[in-house]
Amino acid sequence: MTKAELVEQMAKDAKITKVAAAAALGSFTASVTKALKKKDGKVTLVGFGTFQKARRKARKGRNPQTGAVIKIKARNVVKFKAGKKLRESI
Repeated sequence: MTKAELVEQMAKDAKITKVAAAAALGSFTASVTKALKKKDGKVTLVGFGTFQKARRKARKGRNPQTGAVIKIKARNVVKFKAGKKLRESI
């Protein structure tokens, strides 16, 4: 599902305009991003799942074309753990 399809479905389900649905989705993504930027960033949607910031350590990798060893820098990543209702519905 693309963002446009999601906006269309949200508008249909909530009986609102696509513009309002797009604004709501934009607000949601901005709020989640802002919350994850904090030190212990975590967003929990009961029944749906949890978005959590995690630190990935620096490590060594391999260039698949040359086989040369390369260094991969440490960085923050976002992990998603599905909630019970979401897991059971799939």
